[in-house]
Amino acid sequence: MLSGLGCRLAAWLAIGLIPIAAGRAADAITALAARTLLLDAQVAGPAIVAVGTNGHILRSADGGATWELGKAPATAVLTGVCFVGDKLGWAVGHDATILHTEDGGRTWTRQYKGTDLSVSFLDVSFLDAQNGFIAGAYGQFMATTDGGRTWTERRVIDDDYFLNRISVGPTGTLYLAGEHGTLLKSADRGATWVKIPTSYEGSFYGILPLGPATLLAHGLRGSIYRSEDDGATWEQVPTEQRVLLATAVRLRSGVIVAAGQARCFLVSRDGGRTFTAWNPGLTTSVAELVEEPDGRLLAFGEEGVSHLPAP
Repeated sequence: MLSGLGCRLAAWLAIGLIPIAAGRAADAITALAARTLLLDAQVAGPAIVAVGTNGHILRSADGGATWELGKAPATAVLTGVCFVGDKLGWAVGHDATILHTEDGGRTWTRQYKGTDLSVSFLDVSFLDAQNGFIAGAYGQFMATTDGGRTWTERRVIDDDYFLNRISVGPTGTLYLAGEHGTLLKSADRGATWVKIPTSYEGSFYGILPLGPATLLAHGLRGSIYRSEDDGATWEQVPTEQRVLLATAVRLRSGVIVAAGQARCFLVSRDGGRTFTAWNPGLTTSVAELVEEPDGRLLAFGEEGVSHLPAP
């Protein structure tokens, strides 16, 4: 999901599902995979599934204490993952790769692979088991209405800007964040998209919906913008950090955590109106933050998966 984290390159052998208890060799391989670059993760019922370099798909059913490798027919870098419920999931990445699982991430099948291997998908999101969307590099956007059995390529912007992340608001509104100040939204389940005006010309890496009309947009140079009218107007939130903010999450406690490159972590306790620096002890770049079902916070990025203290 984070195009700026290195080159997302790592050489590794694709392997099948290997339980943690399968022996020392399996333990070593799984532990190595959990420490390599991971770019996205999502809760899938009681489990969490993460994706990253060379087709790595990791699944944990015990709050991130142990991990198993999913059987996947891909070696391309995987950049985005999405689940509907605890069984149905999709993962996307480089080389025009789309994978699908029906067993909660244990095994995966190739649902789509384009002939143009220069296409890089960066994020995937589904509204339900049938209707989903993929965003990618150079304005790439695809949609499905049949659970991914068929995909239709569409143009939602005129320029070839990277579309970095798709997010869904509490009322079902879809949001896209991308390069050169690109923000879009759809209130009709992705049928049409309208531009969200901003004064910012740098890249956005995501929109975090905080309510039906309250949004946080985050991006380059520590930029955070807040809107209380569904993007009609924005106010820049002052931050002292000037690095890429790749991800933001609102915890069940209401605390908001944003993170990205250069050991940058920011915390808000007032709904995103102000942020302060936070030092959880992690010194490498972060691509995604996920709150576990048990309330623990996990960071995914250059160091693989890391447990963070409560902010």
